[in-house]
Parts: sequence; structure tokens; C-alpha cells
Amino acid sequence: MAGSLMNGKTVSAAMREEMKQEVDRLTAKGVQPGLAVVLVGEDAASQVYVNSKHKTCLELGYYSEVHRLPADTTESDLLALIETLNGQSTIHGILVQLPLPKHINEKAVIDSIAVAKDVDGFHPVSVGNLVIGDESLLPCTPAGVIELLKRHEVEIAGKHAVVIGRSNIVGKPVSLLLQRENATVTMCHSRTANMKELTRQADILVVAIGRANFVDRSFLKPGVVVIDVGMNRLDNGKLAGDVDFEDVKDLCAWITPVPGGVGPMTITMLMYNTLKAAKRIHQIT
Repeated sequence: MAGSLMNGKTVSAAMREEMKQEVDRLTAKGVQPGLAVVLVGEDAASQVYVNSKHKTCLELGYYSEVHRLPADTTESDLLALIETLNGQSTIHGILVQLPLPKHINEKAVIDSIAVAKDVDGFHPVSVGNLVIGDESLLPCTPAGVIELLKRHEVEIAGKHAVVIGRSNIVGKPVSLLLQRENATVTMCHSRTANMKELTRQADILVVAIGRANFVDRSFLKPGVVVIDVGMNRLDNGKLAGDVDFEDVKDLCAWITPVPGGVGPMTITMLMYNTLKAAKRIHQIT
């Protein structure tokens, strides 16, 4: 029997309805959450993401700014724009769409964003707060993974969670968040010698490596909860995750589909972070 689907679309829709009510409450107090997205260059995938973020802002009643800059924008000009946004009272969240053109230092740009407005959760101070368990704006995709688990009432505390992938964007932060929820966490990566031996011990398996259909049933024990963060475009144009869904679905207690699993949660958590930032900046509980 196939595992139950963890529907990111349903969870995302429920969270957005909750956020709309919060936006109405804040607006009545004279505060409209504001998000500024900066896009440098003409990357097609980035254009789609930016348009989606802008559309979601409008649907939720946020103030939205999109700054589209040419690919030859200098690093100093980009930093100057960020400095302006840091001081702009109508903006509570700043997101610079990655990747950036190669002539721009990505770390310098991330470091320049005010921590209070770091809705991507990538600033070193935000990451440090995540590591030590202090209050911070959390990276959107990892936070979305935790929200999916909680809203499907998956027990995390005391469980063995295995994460495949150690990126700064997903693998490392989701491992920290799982630990925060009292899971015992094992991280696997390209140099892990006995990966299948480890993944077959997992009660919860999070896969974020960017390799289509990498995980098959030989990686899993029956009854596992599988979170597939991968989003890969196949030669036939279809999307596939990092997990071979058809091969493993009958082994899983829960499994996220691709698309429609983790993906919808990322922008929703960005909106959540922006709302949270607005409340913190204006000291609204």
C-alpha cells in the first residue's frame, strides 16, 4: 500500500489563510508587512521565482517591491541598494535572489542585509542564532520541512532522522532544526562510505542533493517518513525529486510528492518570515 502523501499545497494554503488574518490585524495597527526582492540578471528560473513571490505578496496584502537590475550591475551599486532598503521603513524583509552574476561576491551581499530583515535566514548572525537555538528568522525551505512534519502530526522527538546533503541552504540548517525538535540526526553526503546502512536506520529521511531519483527502496526501512527536497528537470521536461517516488512509495508511512510537497512551503515560509520580521521591528506581539 502506498504511503500517505504530505501535501505541501494544503499546508501552505492553510498557513496563508492564517497569515491573511494576521496581516489584517497588523494593517489595523498601521503596519503593512513589506518585502523587497532584488534580482540581478535575466536567469529564467529566478524570474519565475521572483514573479511568484511578488504575486503571493499581493494576495496576502503585503507591500511588495521588486528591483530588477541588469546583469552588469556592479557590486557596489547592489550594496548601495541594499543599504537603502535596510533603512526603508516600509520594508521588513529583504531577499536577494540567488545565484548572482559571478563578478558579485555573494557573501558580501548576504552580509550586508540587516539581520532584522534577513528573511532568507542566510546572514551569519541568523545562522549563529540557529546553531545555538536563539530566536532568529529561519531558512525558508528547512523551516518548511519542519512545518510539514508538524502539521501532519509526525513525531520528531526521539526519532532517528537522516539527512542526505550538507548544503548551507538545506542540509545543514534542516539538521539543526531537527535536533532542535529533539531528533537524533545523522548527516550523509558524497563522502559517506556506508550511506545505505545509515539511511535504513532512519525514521525520518530528508533528501536534498539535487540528483534525480537517487534514493530507491534499497535505502529505506518500512514505515519511514520521506521528505524529498529535490527538484530536478528531466530530459523529457518533467520534474523529478531526489527520491524515486514510484519505487519507494509503498514502503513509506508518509512521503512528499514532487512537485507539490516541499516546494509550496518555501515561499509560504518566506511570507511567514516577513510577517514575523514586521511584528518584531514594530514590537507587536
